[in-house]
Amino acid sequence: MDRATQEVEYEQMLLSRHGLLTHRKGRRKDGLLERSAYVLLSRIRVQGPMSVGELSEAFDLDVSTLNRQTAAVLREGFVERIPDPDGGMARKFRITEEGARTLDTEREGMVSSLERVMADWPDEDISAFAGYLRRFNSDIERLGGRPWPRP
Repeated sequence: MDRATQEVEYEQMLLSRHGLLTHRKGRRKDGLLERSAYVLLSRIRVQGPMSVGELSEAFDLDVSTLNRQTAAVLREGFVERIPDPDGGMARKFRITEEGARTLDTEREGMVSSLERVMADWPDEDISAFAGYLRRFNSDIERLGGRPWPRP
């Protein structure tokens, strides 16, 4: 490979195929949140209640896609519809206690998987890697005009 960016592309492709962050096989029936539910719940938790329109803007997805995703997490009891706390007309989705508990459990499983992968890494390397990932994601968000709120 001629350029380091080609290596980054290749390694990113491999990372996406490993499925590391799906530390267990299966879907929700086995206690695993689907990726879209995990990301959706994470965003609502960090940002607070959001309407379908706000979610559509945040994820750059059409409203019909978000309607399907929010309907699924609503059915599971992970979110609830509430009136707009700011008095707007649109109803918003708020994460429920069950949704927060499920998200926390899933996140703990992912962190455990990452700890196994990086068990032999020095703390400094893990911190540096986290910093590079944050920078990489932040630059993608900046270029796309869609910053992701961080806790």
